[in-house]
Amino acid sequence: MTEGISLVITEHAREQMFNRGIDEDQIKQAIRMGARFRQTDGFKSVYTYIGVCYKIIGSKYIVKTITIE
Repeated sequence: MTEGISLVITEHAREQMFNRGIDEDQIKQAIRMGARFRQTDGFKSVYTYIGVCYKIIGSKYIVKTITIE
């Protein structure tokens, strides 16, 4: 279901993933299925209780931070 999304996760986002118990599949699912909001430098997708802030460069999704909504 979440194939085709190539993630590049910043060190900050990795820390947030660890602290919040969120894995890469959940991030991909939030990007693919979440409500998408435009931000100054990219997008924020919110799905269930997970928020993912990212930007798209080419075919890569650069994940900047993870939030709990």
